[in-house]
Amino acid sequence: MSAADLVSDGRATLGIELGSTRIKACLVGEDPHDVLAVGVHAWENEFVDGIWTYALDAVHEGLRLAYADLVRDVQGRYGVVPTAFAAMGVSAMMHGYLAFDTAGRQLVPFRTWRNTSTRVASAQLGDALGLDIPLRWSIAHVHQAVLDEEAHVPELDAVTTLAGYVHERLTGRRVLGIGDASGMFPIDTARGDYDAAALDAYERLAAGQLPRPLRHLLPEVLPAGRPAGVLTAAGAVLLDPSGTLRPGVPLCPPEGDAGTGMVATNAITPRTANVSVGTSVFAMVVLDRPLTARHEELDLVTTPDGEPVAMVHCNNGASELAAWVGLFARFASAAGLALEPDVAFAVLLREALDGDADAGGLLAYNHLAGEPVVGLDEGRPLFVRTPDSSFTLANTVRAQLYGVFAGLAIGMRVLTDEGVTLERVLAHGGLFRTEGVAQRTLAAALEAPVAVSSNASEGGAWGIAVLASYLAHAQRTSLRDYLDDVFRATATNVVDPDAGDAAGFGSYLERYRAGLAVEAAATRALPITDRPKGAA
Repeated sequence: MSAADLVSDGRATLGIELGSTRIKACLVGEDPHDVLAVGVHAWENEFVDGIWTYALDAVHEGLRLAYADLVRDVQGRYGVVPTAFAAMGVSAMMHGYLAFDTAGRQLVPFRTWRNTSTRVASAQLGDALGLDIPLRWSIAHVHQAVLDEEAHVPELDAVTTLAGYVHERLTGRRVLGIGDASGMFPIDTARGDYDAAALDAYERLAAGQLPRPLRHLLPEVLPAGRPAGVLTAAGAVLLDPSGTLRPGVPLCPPEGDAGTGMVATNAITPRTANVSVGTSVFAMVVLDRPLTARHEELDLVTTPDGEPVAMVHCNNGASELAAWVGLFARFASAAGLALEPDVAFAVLLREALDGDADAGGLLAYNHLAGEPVVGLDEGRPLFVRTPDSSFTLANTVRAQLYGVFAGLAIGMRVLTDEGVTLERVLAHGGLFRTEGVAQRTLAAALEAPVAVSSNASEGGAWGIAVLASYLAHAQRTSLRDYLDDVFRATATNVVDPDAGDAAGFGSYLERYRAGLAVEAAATRALPITDRPKGAA
């Protein structure tokens, strides 16, 4: 069957992911590797009254614009307009705080994963629940609001994530995939639901300060493959105000970007890991045994089918590197040589390969926001060198690239100390479009082989489309077996760590740890008086 027939017959599957810097729609055929069309809308968070946020109006508009861009792509390729799909799925940035009252009215602006104002709540929750609760988790935001006696707390009726919010607008159902839910509140992986003992412990800690038990504020938890509702008439209009899209499309459980990253790299089995690089950078390591101790550098979450995962999450990823690339691209333009962004990235990243293994003594901090992995509540991007450093273009770019992965490397070394071993690490994200450079750097940072597949740059929108496709197969096969079948013919490039690069990155990381005192001093000496420039 031709692609045009698949689309016109409603047999294609749609995935939508709301990422930090863009909303992407991805349409796939009956074979999920057959990407039929894509649509993209660029957006960025705002820094308002000390809070990183996105307005819900921007969410609604972004969904419509990304979907409209997809429709234009379909029309241009196949000369048809989609009216229905075989299935759909929604993914988005994990964690954060979206709070609503009984009428569905938003009570406070969306507090995203990037906010680090919950340190007191996180510490109290860790003591009360006996589990490390990261600053960005939804329950940390809930409890901080309780501690701060915020005026909206007595009106709380529902708390969810961005993916859960969009899914509810599309289907009317307040549910969440288990992977995304595991970033709201601890999950009992044996039961596939919120940890009952932890819920009881929180009720004792909150002592009736919430208007309803926490369990009733949180979305229902669903594993991958479970039906999660159908597109309503109102949901269809939200995506497509023209009225062309018909209701009735089945949706899979909404998932977080970490879960879709695992799916997009087929890294959901024990002793596998994936690394996602974007505005944030994080690693998901599927565990084959419990950890021996609590570690504040690690989150315990799950795969989309409920397997335990250790997550190393860094709030700051490639945004600062992108700002430097933009700076050099502007210089090239001023000199009469206009470069497309991908070309500018490729030129500079390849230049980095000619740098010294330790970046010549240069040091870069990519901290546009706070970075809990290294103990920072706020961030200040810094580029530091000593008078005897080798200040070259190659070393400058290499230092910035090392800075993207430095925090991740610190967290991953905690897992190494725990005796966790990995059979493979799979990486994805736009940074890997320049073949071999970021992949080689990541292999050196983790001292492990790193694989990049041919679809690595498609990312989470493709991952949630795969989860939506799995709906039709879930009664016959496990997600693990389904993904093995999907990835059977996928081309994968593996890069082993270079000994010289690994040694050089190790030297860089020593300086990076020592220089964190400079970064901390900068956060005290240089207050933010306006929205950070260049922040994603």
